[in-house]
Amino acid sequence: MFLGEFQHALDAKGRVILPAKFRDQLEAGGFVTSEVDGCLAIWTPEEFNVRAAEMKERARTGTTGRDQARAFFGGAVEATPDRQGRIAIPQGLREFASLDRDVVVAGMFDHLEIWDAEAWRAKKRAGEAGLAGGA
Repeated sequence: MFLGEFQHALDAKGRVILPAKFRDQLEAGGFVTSEVDGCLAIWTPEEFNVRAAEMKERARTGTTGRDQARAFFGGAVEATPDRQGRIAIPQGLREFASLDRDVVVAGMFDHLEIWDAEAWRAKKRAGEAGLAGGA
């Protein structure tokens, strides 16, 4: 399971270091995809298959679902951490998530999310406000 929040930075080649505690779960590789709310997701192969099935089903619901599936599958890439625990984020996915330098890698139980650091802070504040208000 993926839990926690970690501050990182993209290097000049568009790579991000994965938190050490998650590397074992991804040492055989995973998949990086665009995700709702404008972030990226890193999936283990097993969880990617679950998400891919959801996207295939969504594609059957009409034009919007097909467009979402196209973006999801068209941008998806396989990623295996290198010896330093880094994965390369292709330019198109970096642009989708507005990733420039400072990023947050956040555990979301069954996958990781990669956020622009400022966008993450805004999403987290909104989530915390909802939790504090009991919503």
